[in-house]
Amino acid sequence: MIVGTLKPFEEIVSSITGYKKILVIGCGSCVTVCLSGGDREAHALTQDLYNKPQYKDGPPSFHVETFQRQCELDLVKTYLEVPESTDAILSLACGAGVQTLAEAFPDLPVIPAINTTFLGALDEPGTWREKCRGCGDCILTYTAGICPVARCAKRVFNGPCGGSSGGKCEVSEDVDCAWQVIIDRLKALGRLDDYEKLFTFKDWSAHGAGGPRKARRATNYPLD
Repeated sequence: MIVGTLKPFEEIVSSITGYKKILVIGCGSCVTVCLSGGDREAHALTQDLYNKPQYKDGPPSFHVETFQRQCELDLVKTYLEVPESTDAILSLACGAGVQTLAEAFPDLPVIPAINTTFLGALDEPGTWREKCRGCGDCILTYTAGICPVARCAKRVFNGPCGGSSGGKCEVSEDVDCAWQVIIDRLKALGRLDDYEKLFTFKDWSAHGAGGPRKARRATNYPLD
């Protein structure tokens, strides 16, 4: 899932100063799961913003909605209603959702309340860890399902670097060496021979070197 964190409160206040009527939109997908941008967080943020005492001319008026997927343009255009006289949208979606709203409502400023951080997974209650960079050329088949692009600080492709010590990364003793984890899992799977395979230079063009990426799928399926 896409993981995000709420922007600093003072930054949000500064970004909405001067607007009179703001639509606050929570997102019902990824950021709901990671407890940063769902319906509960949208209402809590709105309450805090309304009670902020430093507004020069008093707080703006707020209307709160939660939309299931702000990143789907056709859904947003079809089902999201913006109240009359709204002069700004404050979105608690990831960056993709914010940009989709901006495209759907070109006459309104769309302000992000979330910092999009990484693609991650819930490893334990309340803890999400980065697992994927969306590089466009997945090598998990050969690395025992553990990604060195996302989980190695140096993105090393052929074994631990010289900074690895005792199974830990040199950046912090709290960070496991991704390649040590890969080796341990390959060994447990009886596939340690995969460790001997050398990766050639990675083609990073699929990572976005050719500009913004896109994926296209057929949406009209024939009926049987």
